[in-house]
Amino acid sequence: MPKQETVISKKRRGPVPTGKGVPIMVRLQPDMLAGVDQFVAEHDVSRPEAVRLIIRDWLIRHQVLRAE
Repeated sequence: MPKQETVISKKRRGPVPTGKGVPIMVRLQPDMLAGVDQFVAEHDVSRPEAVRLIIRDWLIRHQVLRAE
């Protein structure tokens, strides 16, 4: 019987997947992506989490969403 290898998965960044919410795909132009990547570097989050935080901040500032 061949020896089985143990696979150790890397720790994922960002929130734990919940399976909730609607996945969307969005394309960003290079200037916008550079801004998102700058946010990622400054806040040590993943790109998807950065996009979520940026959108949440905009929605709160424009009183579309209440701050928690």
